[in-house]
Amino acid sequence: MAKNMNNFDKETNRFNISSLKWNVKENELPMWVADMDFLCPDAIYQALLERLNNKTYGYSIIPDSLYDSYMNFYRDRHHLSFAKENMLFSSGVIPSTSSIIRRITAPGENIILMTPVYNIFFNSIVNNGRFISEVPLKYENYKYDIDFCLLEEKLAEYRTNLLILCNPHNPIGKIWSKEELAKIATLAKKHNVYVISDEIHCDLTNPNKEYVPFFNSCSEAKEIGISLISPTKSFNLAGLQTSMIIVFNQYLYNKINRGINNDEIAEPNFLACVATEVAYNQCRDYLDDLRKYIFSNREIVKNYFEQHIKEIQLIDGEATYLLWIDCSQITHKNSKLLAQHIRNTTGLYLSEGSQYGSCGKTFLRMNIATQKFRVLDGLERLKEGIRSYKES
Repeated sequence: MAKNMNNFDKETNRFNISSLKWNVKENELPMWVADMDFLCPDAIYQALLERLNNKTYGYSIIPDSLYDSYMNFYRDRHHLSFAKENMLFSSGVIPSTSSIIRRITAPGENIILMTPVYNIFFNSIVNNGRFISEVPLKYENYKYDIDFCLLEEKLAEYRTNLLILCNPHNPIGKIWSKEELAKIATLAKKHNVYVISDEIHCDLTNPNKEYVPFFNSCSEAKEIGISLISPTKSFNLAGLQTSMIIVFNQYLYNKINRGINNDEIAEPNFLACVATEVAYNQCRDYLDDLRKYIFSNREIVKNYFEQHIKEIQLIDGEATYLLWIDCSQITHKNSKLLAQHIRNTTGLYLSEGSQYGSCGKTFLRMNIATQKFRVLDGLERLKEGIRSYKES
């Protein structure tokens, strides 16, 4: 395995390339949507160049080598074993989520979300004519836990057939323990509810921390579980539209397979497989270095808050490059106004918390997968925005 030479401090310019994140004014600093400003590993870049130089860009098949790259990576790094017969290629985690919702639930049924949680889950549920059943996480002393009594109540409700789990959890950055995941799986099985486990952030844990795959929690997880995995967050490949669905239950496998083919999301573009294979086979050192860099950015933010913005509280996260920030001492109503004020006065673009569920209304989310000089710039802007908000 080649050692990648990584320089995460190197400035990147993402203007004028149709970047969603950087579709902002020239003086603005976007620290919102979950993609990274770092260069992808050089091995991926070189492999994509080689493929482009072939100058034929037609339809692609899914080679056995792609399945092997997933199987080897997850076995080695996450101690999770599965076979090709358990795998289904999809163009993305959210297209998979929406397709699965349409296949294993009916219009008008309930889908459980443990909030605050990734906002696009809400869209996938509502846009497909299903109802959101919120289970707010218990929040005390700046820490989150699952309210299992409430969860079981919701699982037992009439017309509830699916729970969407975020593992590790976006936006709070929590790694669910094996015991917590096993309890979720056991309760879901008891009440005949399937579980989608979105594990797209699983590689991005703090150094010396490991996430627990849902399927490794207990035997029930393999009976009712569907895991969604992808290299896109870990290696900044979101624009290549590549992911994998892992499912052990043959009944579920057949239904999902029909669904993603009917929805035309089961075929790769001609670069997706190339980038994924190189990422998993050759870029593990890059991932190790990236985790250290993100963690050091988190420490910078934590120390800055403690010294310069004591009115807000950083929630202690163990995974993702997304920070969940409690602003309840500043705004007791809705952080949307705070986020708008900060952007209007300083150019710092953060995500307001209510889009992750009603229990997130006094929070902000910050993406720190960027160069340190931009993190420091963002912190100065945040301090100024909060100061002027309090004075307004």
